Amino acid sequence: MKKLLIATHNPGKLAEFKNFLSDLPLKLISLTEIGITDDIEEDGKTYEENSKKKALFFAKKSGLPALADDGGIEIDALNGEPGVRSRRWLGHHATDEELISHMQKISRRLSKDNRKAKFRTVITVAFPNGTVRSQEGSVDGIIAKKPALNRAKGYPYRSFFFLPQLHKFYFESELTDAENKRYNHRYLAVAKLKPYLQRLLGLENT
Repeated sequence: MKKLLIATHNPGKLAEFKNFLSDLPLKLISLTEIGITDDIEEDGKTYEENSKKKALFFAKKSGLPALADDGGIEIDALNGEPGVRSRRWLGHHATDEELISHMQKISRRLSKDNRKAKFRTVITVAFPNGTVRSQEGSVDGIIAKKPALNRAKGYPYRSFFFLPQLHKFYFESELTDAENKRYNHRYLAVAKLKPYLQRLLGLENT
């Protein structure tokens, strides 16, 4: 069975990718499973730059095709901030609780008529020979006035991101399979990337 490295140290992302790729005949490998503890600086100016940089780095280091992503939340009233700096909005790699606390302050400042926000992600699959393919996914929502009581490890912004059309906070566990396929930004990007994975990994006839 062909192997695909999921190049993230985020347990939430790892679980989502394993779920969204479960229909492909692939053995999904985590960085921990092959003993890779390295991390790289996400200093790109766009999600795509960071996504490609991570995927290529781990593909070449592991000798396996690697899948990586970069994304963030974009708040309309803040001109799209924090965007590519979502995890480092506070000037360092902030913890979930630090970001949730910061978002409480931000939420209080937003007017009731300007609370729109968007989650965007770019997912890249890279091969040790340098071949890369990237796809983007996004979902629109609003910033809730108060955070959900739930927490999703590795996803602090989801505690504030509300999908008004579903009357639900944006937690994968709270969305049905059909809702995830329609609204999950990472699922939408993975769905676009699957044809490339199938072709480049030779899975089309399996």
